[in-house]
Amino acid sequence: MQTTPKIFERKLHEIWLSQDFSNPLETLSGEEIVILDTGILNEDTAGPDFKNARIRIGNLVYIGDIEIDSDYNNWKSHGHNIDNKHNKVILHASLTNKNNQHYVYTKDGRRVPTICLSRFIDKTDLHEFETSFKGEDENSQLKCSHLSDTVDFHLKKRFISELGMQRYQKKCEKVYNRLKELAYIKELHLKEPVIGYDLKPEFENKKFEPEAFHDKEIWQQLFYELVFEALGYSKNKNIMLRLAQSVNITFLSKLGTINESLSFYESALFNISGILPEKSKFDNIQIPEYINKLYTDWEIIKRVYDGQTFYNTDWHFFKLRPQNFPTIRIAGGVKFLESLLFEDLLNIISKKFSEIRNLNVLINSIRSLFVIKGKGFWKTHYVFEQTSKDEIKYFVGAARADEIVVNVVLPFFSVYFDLFNEPELRKKILKIYNIYDQRSENKIVKEVADGLNTTNFLKKTVLTQGMLELFRNYCSKKKCLECEIGKIIFN
Repeated sequence: MQTTPKIFERKLHEIWLSQDFSNPLETLSGEEIVILDTGILNEDTAGPDFKNARIRIGNLVYIGDIEIDSDYNNWKSHGHNIDNKHNKVILHASLTNKNNQHYVYTKDGRRVPTICLSRFIDKTDLHEFETSFKGEDENSQLKCSHLSDTVDFHLKKRFISELGMQRYQKKCEKVYNRLKELAYIKELHLKEPVIGYDLKPEFENKKFEPEAFHDKEIWQQLFYELVFEALGYSKNKNIMLRLAQSVNITFLSKLGTINESLSFYESALFNISGILPEKSKFDNIQIPEYINKLYTDWEIIKRVYDGQTFYNTDWHFFKLRPQNFPTIRIAGGVKFLESLLFEDLLNIISKKFSEIRNLNVLINSIRSLFVIKGKGFWKTHYVFEQTSKDEIKYFVGAARADEIVVNVVLPFFSVYFDLFNEPELRKKILKIYNIYDQRSENKIVKEVADGLNTTNFLKKTVLTQGMLELFRNYCSKKKCLECEIGKIIFN
């Protein structure tokens, strides 16, 4: 069954059926259009809005289907141009046509005239339409949105689950490829360059033996990079990754014992990131002791640091919730580094995978390692220059901890156990991935779920990851006819 048309589409259908136009219809090139038969409203199946219509354009009479959209661009954005069911369309009508396009094209390449209905609708009705548009999303990249009810539910679930596993495998490949890079750089005693590097062809042809991955530091560095990237969200993930590569484990290990290292880590990260303001910014107020220490520690640290430094402008604060500001994420990152370097975090996680049999208990136990409570200066500040109105309870909350477990911990340890010949533990991780409950929301995933009528898939991580993979590799790239769902809808 086709889903109910949106409010404004129903109004357009009513106007088409009643032929309540303020002026005689004509094409954009000036040819007269006479409606001999409006056709039958298509309420039961996917495809054009009206079937078996009869219209005269100029001196020729056409028999076929009518498609009515809110905007000219919907012809493509809704996938009509690749849909066999729209091959019999004889007229395309849209409320708006910003660029005055004269035609649309069917999948078989036939040119179809289009008309802009706003030229033929009373101004009062037009105002009602504009009001109806508010809040409606007409920019969806999901061409099959609300058309997939013709596709078997189990087929959708199976296909999306397969995509979820493909996405997971890609994450594992990313982990392994970066691990090889780190091992190779370490072997050649190279330093991570500022602008990137080209390891070809020696690197690509190199055969890595298991012994190449016995160095604990490369695993720590890899985990550090992945977690910092995850802490950056979409807006700051690249700069967080570059920061972790610049202020690397080798450098951090030079900064002393745990008692002095944590303040040094903060000073290094905030100064090298470029986020710490110049002292002149505090001219009119007393500089807090915490910030003063960041400055004084940096005087010591910069003598031994010769890597890349960044600028405040490299970071995104705009349109972020204060909880997700880079300042808060770096503060949480320092606490993570404490666990990684001084509490043997990787060994703790590995033991949990080995020793805890109940998968739900295991999930909760690992997640708790990445929930970081607010503490110290950053419990009352989002930025350096002013106090926050509300207390910051968590640097990293449960939802972000979940994301880290799914996107970092599981693929990381899947590679780890694979390389160190622990196949049963690797299988255990796959089971966890398949049962993991999804807590956080994603705008793209929600759009896909709404469009495919699969909102019940939002509860499982493997399915939400599958919908994300579907959007990234099919919907956004307009590969509808390569998609198992699209093949059924559009053929």
